[in-house]
Amino acid sequence: MTQNSTTLNATQQDASLDPAKLDPEETMSRDELEALQLSRLQHTVAYAYERVPLYKRKFDDAGVHPSDLHELGDLGKFPYTTKEDLRLEYPFGMFAVPQNEVARVHASSGTTGRPTVVGYTKNDLANWARLVARSLRASGVRPGMKVHNAYGYGLFTGGLGAHAGAEALGCTVIPMSGGQTERQIQLIQDFQPDAILATPTYLLTIADAMAHMGIDPASTSLKYAVLGAEPWTEEMRHELETTMNIKACDIYGLSEVMGPGVAGESVETQDGSHIWEDHFRPEIIDPFDPERGTASVLGDGEPGELVFTSLTKEALPIIRYRTKDLTRLLPGTARPAHRRMGRITGRSDDMIILRGVNLFPSQIEEIALRIPELSPHFQLEITRPEGKRMDTLTVKIERREGVSPEGGTTAGHALREQIKIHVGSSCVIDVVDPGSLERSNGKLRRIYDLRPKG
Repeated sequence: MTQNSTTLNATQQDASLDPAKLDPEETMSRDELEALQLSRLQHTVAYAYERVPLYKRKFDDAGVHPSDLHELGDLGKFPYTTKEDLRLEYPFGMFAVPQNEVARVHASSGTTGRPTVVGYTKNDLANWARLVARSLRASGVRPGMKVHNAYGYGLFTGGLGAHAGAEALGCTVIPMSGGQTERQIQLIQDFQPDAILATPTYLLTIADAMAHMGIDPASTSLKYAVLGAEPWTEEMRHELETTMNIKACDIYGLSEVMGPGVAGESVETQDGSHIWEDHFRPEIIDPFDPERGTASVLGDGEPGELVFTSLTKEALPIIRYRTKDLTRLLPGTARPAHRRMGRITGRSDDMIILRGVNLFPSQIEEIALRIPELSPHFQLEITRPEGKRMDTLTVKIERREGVSPEGGTTAGHALREQIKIHVGSSCVIDVVDPGSLERSNGKLRRIYDLRPKG
């Protein structure tokens, strides 16, 4: 039995909190929650129209007015907001309050153009911390625990957002940030944290580095991992939980909507993140419908692109923001009134169209991790051979330690066949030596487009 097995089992048995210790909004009925949503939605839409010139222009151009919102379904009459809208209004055109009321600014990396800039009032920051605390508590973290925060600090919302939420919950925070993997491992051994916050691929990097240093990843004090900022599969969850003897839960967010804590997964059920619908109204739309318009909202259970409207944000209210994340809405379980998100299957802008077939990196991960000889470390390379009209996808994937090159080749043949069966397209499989592919220091790049430009 590893070091934390007994403690983990005892903690799991006590994971379901007394309802009196939950936020009142977590225990509302669905009717009560939707009544609160409507009231807050009507206020937010009017607030955005009055204070953000972009929204006044967009609403007027679409021929809708805040007074047209009489019920929750009327939200579909209003236009979408996109990342491009935020870039066009760079830096502060989306803010609904004067500059002296903005307590903090965050921004995206801007590697593909102008960054998207978001702002928060003091009240926004307090709400954000409460929602992250709610998410961490749902995922098994408790007041008094030591929390190792390996999300990046700075303009990225992950580090500071998770930090504030853990403090609001009453935890002791170890603000490590991302990178410096050997230092991460040293502090995990020395400080004995109960929980770790990171991206799933970076936690995998930490586990691999531990093994290479002769440390059993399952022997640490860690009991819980709260992981987000990139899509991950049930197979990756199983890999991390088995390797590290932890319970791993998802946390969802994006800076344009708030940051981490928009939704959180329950450790009791581990069946998808509950969206905190007292602060956000979600919708699902068809992202690939060329005739998409105001009538494109899909029903619960149908897969599509996730869209969010904020209900309580002051500095940067967001109306029908297209996240590009692909998922579906499901009934609530651990928090019955709050709907769950299914696993993020990918992003609409990460989709690879290969010979007419839509493919996402998460599909490759799901299939590969069912083959015992193959590791979770892989890259996708898209090329177009000279003189050819069709693209070629090469999956570079590491064989596991202890698997011979011949065994890796056999596993590669199996992976190619499974991709053909389950995805419907052919690809090239290149099984490489353990440790030869790039490791995550935060968000991991999976797709390398090597096609000629122009």
